[in-house]
Amino acid sequence: EVYVRRLCQEKVRAGSESLRLRNLPLFPVLAAETVLVFNGQILRKPVNANQAADMLRQLSGHEHQVLSAVAVALGNRTEVALSVSKVRFAKLSEDRISRYLRSGEYAGKAGAYAMQGLAGAFVEHLAGSYSGVMGLPLSETVELLQRFDYPTP
Repeated sequence: EVYVRRLCQEKVRAGSESLRLRNLPLFPVLAAETVLVFNGQILRKPVNANQAADMLRQLSGHEHQVLSAVAVALGNRTEVALSVSKVRFAKLSEDRISRYLRSGEYAGKAGAYAMQGLAGAFVEHLAGSYSGVMGLPLSETVELLQRFDYPTP
């Protein structure tokens, strides 16, 4: 939790600094960061298909956590919210993993999958936020924007 919050705060600070350096009008800056945790270890984005396959084998038949932090900054004020979700994968055969890897969808995805893509079919159970697993927890985002009196749906 500390790690994902810190990364998110660094992103929102960088965005706010970019506004300041460009002399742009003061607007809310939003940033998000998502990490996947399995057995106490953060699973990052795989560097290749072999690493992606290893990650999917680890997740196969097991539950993992997806932590998504979202931050809003306006001027000197920053607020951060955290979404924690639990995802359980079905048991994945080697053939199923191989077919998924051929899609290339794993590239650039923490834990080698995107819930909103083909790997959504791997998910047996989700407890928490679907949008948080995708990378931007919408409920928390709206809540933060409301704290800044920013119009929301």
